[in-house]
Amino acid sequence: MAKYLAQIILVGAQVVGRAFMRALRQEFAASQAAANARGRTERPQSAAASRIISISLQEAQQILNVSSLNPEEIQKNYDHLFKVNDKSVGGSFYLQSKVVRAKERLDEELRIQAKGDKEKGRKAET
Repeated sequence: MAKYLAQIILVGAQVVGRAFMRALRQEFAASQAAANARGRTERPQSAAASRIISISLQEAQQILNVSSLNPEEIQKNYDHLFKVNDKSVGGSFYLQSKVVRAKERLDEELRIQAKGDKEKGRKAET
């Protein structure tokens, strides 16, 4: 009797283990596909910046209500949204921090573009 009970437990553990491994592989494949899809829409440096700052370029543009990477427009919208969401005037610290993160992300994207433009200029000279 004990032998059959041990076999049932062993077979049950194997079935559960195989199902778990299959689910883990599927989740890993889905995660890789999503990462690859995100990576195709952004340049490698831009994708890295999104991971570091944890906000995408599109989300940052939506938060600051800008359609292009115009530094003056970004700064103007940032100043307005930062003042409006100041806690001392009844604003939300959470929203203010989102505005700051969006500005950081857009500044990083501008820095990446400037660096890319410099490299293109150097390659054109040589």
